[in-house]
Amino acid sequence: MTTSWIAYALAGLALVSVAALREIDMDTLKQQEASGSPKRPDKVIRTDEEWQKRLTPEQYRILRKKGTEAAFCSPLYDHKKEGSYFCVGCDLELFRSDAKFQSGTGWPSFFQPAAKDAIWTQTDRAYGMIRTEVLCARCDGHLGHVFNDAPKTATGLRYCINGEVLRFVPND
Repeated sequence: MTTSWIAYALAGLALVSVAALREIDMDTLKQQEASGSPKRPDKVIRTDEEWQKRLTPEQYRILRKKGTEAAFCSPLYDHKKEGSYFCVGCDLELFRSDAKFQSGTGWPSFFQPAAKDAIWTQTDRAYGMIRTEVLCARCDGHLGHVFNDAPKTATGLRYCINGEVLRFVPND
């Protein structure tokens, strides 16, 4: 087990403990989860081989195999420019800089997606934890997790997203 994995695991457990102390109130996300992967006319479906050719090994590990980048190592963690964040798998706009905030958790954090239909969620029971996984609505790629522990945001939600699977486009 590498040092970064140990740090990630400890950080994850601490975050889950904080979230577990509060009743998770994410009705909209639960409704999305109940309906499963959204049916879209622009749905992106590729073979595993096509994904591996399109993505870097790290992007593939996170987006397609539900991996996580190490805490505080994201290329977009402390990113402060104005613009939009797109999925590296399908180019769907996922988040905007005006919804980004510094959570101190080690990953880029947002309090809302760019559009209601940009993401969908499902329960993630991996590693002995119960979390709400965030996925891209167009390609079903794993983006990260959402928690209801965001301080002083309009939604109270913290979308904890892997920066490696986001492509930033600055405003003109």
